[in-house]
Amino acid sequence: MSMIRDLRAAVRPALRKGGTPYEPYACNDTTRDPSTSSAVVDCAVYHEGQRVSAPCGPAEAMRRVRAEGGFAWIGLHEPTEQEFAGIAREFGLHPLAVEDAVHAHQRPKLERYDDTLFTVFKTIHYVEHAELTATSEVVETGEVMCFTGEDFIITVRHGGQGSLRALRHRLQEDPQLLAKGPSAVLHAIADQVVDGYIAVADAVQDDIDEVEIDVFSDPGKGSRRGGDAGRIYQLKREVLEFKRAVTPLMRPMQLLSERPMRLVDPDIQKYFRDVADHLARVHEQVVAFDDLLNSILQANLAQASVAQNEDMRKITSWAAIFAVPTMIAGIYGMNFKYMPELGWKYGYPTVMVVTVAICVTIHRGFKRNGWL
Repeated sequence: MSMIRDLRAAVRPALRKGGTPYEPYACNDTTRDPSTSSAVVDCAVYHEGQRVSAPCGPAEAMRRVRAEGGFAWIGLHEPTEQEFAGIAREFGLHPLAVEDAVHAHQRPKLERYDDTLFTVFKTIHYVEHAELTATSEVVETGEVMCFTGEDFIITVRHGGQGSLRALRHRLQEDPQLLAKGPSAVLHAIADQVVDGYIAVADAVQDDIDEVEIDVFSDPGKGSRRGGDAGRIYQLKREVLEFKRAVTPLMRPMQLLSERPMRLVDPDIQKYFRDVADHLARVHEQVVAFDDLLNSILQANLAQASVAQNEDMRKITSWAAIFAVPTMIAGIYGMNFKYMPELGWKYGYPTVMVVTVAICVTIHRGFKRNGWL
């Protein structure tokens, strides 16, 4: 049980010092310096869970690991083919996995190439906005790819989200956990990514609630009647992007949590079950979001149709009322010499009273039937 507490404390702390909630995807944590040509943002050797303080490059890190034991953790940010070629040769990475890591835009997956596990995670970041509009960007996506070997782990990050610097620092504070090897780092990354999904799902839920309230609110209180189909459709597109990140990851997490793997420490594999459980919960939320937005969109369209029918009924009612004086005026405007009441003293007042009476009667009938 102590190991479980230590693992959770290192991987998913609830609060930072000072009581501030930890945000797993701070965009300003780590990116490579654009003035340099190297894509390596950090490279370290860990021996018995402790980081070797002497700086080194990827090739030197691997020589130390082979000579002294431990494992190497190399972090890269958006490497080019030339920048990644030397590392790929040094660690014997498969060309297909290297191509995926360089060009990005991959779906979440888990593949095994010889003695290396290649894992792709999609990171999700919620975009804060003052008001949801038809063009609002709700979520941004990035990617974290992991090459996990027996004595190394290489992380390749694409996009401005999913920084691993804070995660690396937390893991370094728990040498007992890092002593479990590269699989401990892989679990920590998976756990951080899924925790990010949970935070985004909660924020998206608030946006959906806002749209739902707007669609079903009373038009007489100043809100837009029937909501805004453009906003609903935009939110649905963002939820679909979220779904593309979550759904394909279900199978890899199931494999990591259930199937024994030589590259994954048995003690660490148990904790992948917790990640898989959280991922399943997020997946259920995202699927429910999609279904709920479909229902909201249909309700919005139905309300718009009902509103149009109401407008047509009102227009028809007023047209019927105005048809009465139009008909009477048309009859008495034919200018025939012999027409009843033309020479009668009270003919005009009588026609006006009759016209008004008929119009009032028709208006009351429409009002009683809900057409006006």
